Amino acid sequence: MQPITKRAVINALATAIYVVLVASFLFYAPKIFGRAGKADTVLAPITMLLLFVSSAALTGLLIFGQPALWYLEGRKKEALSLLTLTLGIFFAITLISFLTLVLYYSILR
Repeated sequence: MQPITKRAVINALATAIYVVLVASFLFYAPKIFGRAGKADTVLAPITMLLLFVSSAALTGLLIFGQPALWYLEGRKKEALSLLTLTLGIFFAITLISFLTLVLYYSILR
């Protein structure tokens, strides 16, 4: 595997793993911790917005960080190649996830 392809696979997989971890936490947190209080509070939307901004920053870094550095260093062809491969692999992971979800629900119904 070429170094650029290897880096693209690592970036896309790291992003997908991060998404799985955050989604799993959001899904299982109420079951693990119970409801953190009966009354609605402003802390819930604040926490969700903080998580959203942090997630955007981290996934942006994973997807665009290395290509941006390479582009600024003058390695424009390699940067665009890495970005294209990373986005393509991440799209493939997303498509596989979507198809798995469709198949799962079509078998259950």
